[in-house]
Amino acid sequence: MARRGADPFVLLLEAPVPEALPDLLHADGVLFDLDGVLTPTAEVHMRAWKAVFDDVFARWSIEPPYTDADYFDYVDGKKRYDGVASLLHSRNVEVPWGAVDDPPEAETVCGIGNRKNAAFAATLRAEGIAPYRGSLALVERLHAAGVPLGVVSSSKNAEEVLAAAGIRSFFRVVVDGVVAERESLSSKPAPDMFRAGAEALGVDPARSVAVEDATSGVASAAAAGYGVVIGVDRGAGADALRRVGATVVVDDLAELLPDPTPSTASRGAASDADAPADPSAPDTEETA
Repeated sequence: MARRGADPFVLLLEAPVPEALPDLLHADGVLFDLDGVLTPTAEVHMRAWKAVFDDVFARWSIEPPYTDADYFDYVDGKKRYDGVASLLHSRNVEVPWGAVDDPPEAETVCGIGNRKNAAFAATLRAEGIAPYRGSLALVERLHAAGVPLGVVSSSKNAEEVLAAAGIRSFFRVVVDGVVAERESLSSKPAPDMFRAGAEALGVDPARSVAVEDATSGVASAAAAGYGVVIGVDRGAGADALRRVGATVVVDDLAELLPDPTPSTASRGAASDADAPADPSAPDTEETA
């Protein structure tokens, strides 16, 4: 039972999970990662990275072969070029950093990163994307309650993905890879991006909630001082998310709703297992 006169956000920090989750409505703000949290674009990123690294590893005779575990350990949640450098470093491979305008065929960190981005962008434009049903339902609920919402994503494609998914209007601020490069913000797991997200949204991290699916992102939010860090287990593993600072771990953001059934407005959004939606389908109604 809630204590009379108690701060709802303090209750969110103290209460058992079933009581705490509905109190997200009392947070100063909620900041979401994008890929794997709001949209299933993490799957598209994974396929693009695998295609690129399988080719690089084969041509350069790098061992052991690239695996999905490498994505979660070295790439997931980081800025594109940092992910390339981290993965190659894990195999004791060093290549020149290059420049952000390197062509995709360049054998540099930036060239490899740009090669991956070209593959990702082609897939996104061909297949489209839809938000997870549970994620959209939670965003709608929080937005309707007037909770300030933001996106903190290492991807330089964040604005395009949000627009393609029809959900850009729900978020007051977007701190993405473009912003990080412009403002010289360090990649997750450093606290810079989530700290910048709270500043842009005008909220106190200690009274706000971060939602992440990557261990690097969870660590970033925890280091930035967020009062609640929710880990969404899309493959990183609940224990791994908790070890780096997740205070709550869920499989789907619908679990954070008082009623876990997604709202009727979220029909047509992607479930965890759904393929990306037809890009010709109408966007979600914009309410911002």
